[in-house]
Amino acid sequence: MSSNDPEHDWQTAIREQRRQKDHYFADHPRSPLPAAERDDFDGLDYYGIDPEYRFEVELDPYGDPEPVTVGTSTDGEQTYLEWGTFTVTVDGEPVTITAYKPDREADRLWVPFRDATSGGETYGAGRYLDLEPDTHRIDGDTWLLDFNEAYNPTCAYSDRYECPLPPMDNWLDVRIEAGEKAFHE
Repeated sequence: MSSNDPEHDWQTAIREQRRQKDHYFADHPRSPLPAAERDDFDGLDYYGIDPEYRFEVELDPYGDPEPVTVGTSTDGEQTYLEWGTFTVTVDGEPVTITAYKPDREADRLWVPFRDATSGGETYGAGRYLDLEPDTHRIDGDTWLLDFNEAYNPTCAYSDRYECPLPPMDNWLDVRIEAGEKAFHE
């Protein structure tokens, strides 16, 4: 595979994101890991990068996005707008997942989810995807939804963080064997 191969390039980019995150967690003063745990930290655990979990998919936007209140890891609440849905096929099963925005002015989409790996191989409360318009919007309403980029919220590493929990609409019955796995101290 040549270095000009788009598949090689996106896989290289994901490996670099993971390397940078490990470095940040180990060395940065704002790391979500408690300082006492950083000396023994040897990196996060991930599934292998798999093109089967990477989708170029159209967002089916809601005409008038409704606010939804989601619970948080500290029994709080946060409000988001249900912006639209993506429908993909995972292991032969159609899967619809909702994308959210914190407000109408935001450009990025937030896709929180739980799946059949949650609480076992992956963090029990679920994982997130952030879709940035400059790197994930292909054109119009077509987006790159890449579960290889799924990551744990900061509350997976320390209870000093408050994290919004995936709404039940995004509790998926399929296994998403991509992205970050559960953190084990």
